[in-house]
Amino acid sequence: MHRILQIFKKEFKSYFISPVAYIVISIFLLVTGWFFFSSFFLYNQASLRGFFSLLPFTFSFVIPAVTMRLISEELNVGSYETLLTLPVLTLDVVLGKFFAAVGFVAVMLVPTLFYSVSISFLGDLDWGPVVGGTLGALLMGAAFSAVGIFASSLTRNQIIAYIVGLAICFALTLIDKMLFFLPSRALAFFQYMGADAHFQNFAKGVLDSRDILYFLSVCFIALYGTSLTLQERD
Repeated sequence: MHRILQIFKKEFKSYFISPVAYIVISIFLLVTGWFFFSSFFLYNQASLRGFFSLLPFTFSFVIPAVTMRLISEELNVGSYETLLTLPVLTLDVVLGKFFAAVGFVAVMLVPTLFYSVSISFLGDLDWGPVVGGTLGALLMGAAFSAVGIFASSLTRNQIIAYIVGLAICFALTLIDKMLFFLPSRALAFFQYMGADAHFQNFAKGVLDSRDILYFLSVCFIALYGTSLTLQERD
């Protein structure tokens, strides 16, 4: 745990040394702010429905940008080989970087709490969907961060890592929207694979163990795949 914590601190601090982090946060807040204020002022609704409905698509574009450099940059400059000479395990490296990415996503979500607070003063806000949606956003952010780290472990090129991560996250978001293309026998499986459907349950204030298990399973599979990929490079 001490080794994981040290890697976490290093990676988390490195986010805020680079201007990329501030650019990503600014873009995220601009996009989500537009979703929020458009539904609030145009439709006069005291809810976060517009914000939560498009958050999976926003995460699909933003989170791969957060994770694309975590491993590919070290592979490119050769610092990963140096890291392996230290008394750390591959799992320590993967988990440390994963927790740093999740921490950054949590920081990115903090300013969005302003939307809930502002609505509570101007209208009758149901806090159940807000709490559920925030928890779901953290779980979905963790799952997409794990996918992004896996994509970053596949290549030394950060742009390729971003494109691969975006493609996987976008596929997980859209897969349950394309069920009419799939055979009937596979509908139940692919419907369960859709990240958006699981997240929208949280956004409705419904806490279902199947939705929690889904996001944790995505995290496990992606991080396990990352560990196997890095072990093959050793």
